Amino acid sequence: MSKQPLSFQPGHNHDRCIHEALHKARTLCGERKQRLTPIRELVLQLIWQSHKPLGAYELLPALADAGFNSAPPTVYRALDFLQTQGLVHRIASLNAFIGCPHPGPAHQGCFLICRNCSCTVELESAPVQNAIHNSAAHLGFVIEQETVEVVGLCPNCQHSDANSRQREAE
Repeated sequence: MSKQPLSFQPGHNHDRCIHEALHKARTLCGERKQRLTPIRELVLQLIWQSHKPLGAYELLPALADAGFNSAPPTVYRALDFLQTQGLVHRIASLNAFIGCPHPGPAHQGCFLICRNCSCTVELESAPVQNAIHNSAAHLGFVIEQETVEVVGLCPNCQHSDANSRQREAE
């Protein structure tokens, strides 16, 4: 996992996130002999412009502004490609997509989602996955798909919420 500050922490360099994500995508697609077409790259860039999951329909206006076909199937095909390549994850509870900060090895997602600002952070999830897989195996259950989504408040929203409560009490 990256040593740079998380998106909600002071010192986070968001431009660096976008640059690194696009560089990793170009490299991985080149190694895998997959085409990162201009529309796929634009969709990936749009997803990385915030650390908030975006739905397909939220991407359509930007595609139209860039001169691409902005029909839903176009964006869904791009998202399907990016997801298949491990460059984005689908957040099932929000029916939205978030960029993957470590797209190399195949892995399941484990996410912290702020219920207030929607900032989403992918966790290193090996210990969580091991616990789930061990429990499932103990019960004879075969896991076919797994995504862990934890909803709460990020530090910024906790701080903001505490300040709001303090002002109300005064």
